[in-house]
Amino acid sequence: MTTTLEQLDTEGDLRAVVELPWRTIVWDDPVNLMTYVSYVFRSYFGYQRDEAERLMLLVHTEGRAIVAVGNREAMERHAQAMHGYGLQATVARDEP
Repeated sequence: MTTTLEQLDTEGDLRAVVELPWRTIVWDDPVNLMTYVSYVFRSYFGYQRDEAERLMLLVHTEGRAIVAVGNREAMERHAQAMHGYGLQATVARDEP
């Protein structure tokens, strides 16, 4: 009986991990201008100027910024799009 309860708890923990959203992270690089990064955030993600500049400043000062959160496939598409613009981007699981 104990084994069954332990399996249920393990399955619940696994399900909680699987349901965590993913995030697209844009990283700082020595190549792209800050104005260009802001432009990419506005044109691709549709962010307003203030939000695009806030995210761009995070990339510049903190070295990275989370620019989108959602399901894995969508976040991978965003990262690929950022690569197409010449930006460094990765996908990671969102932290609980």
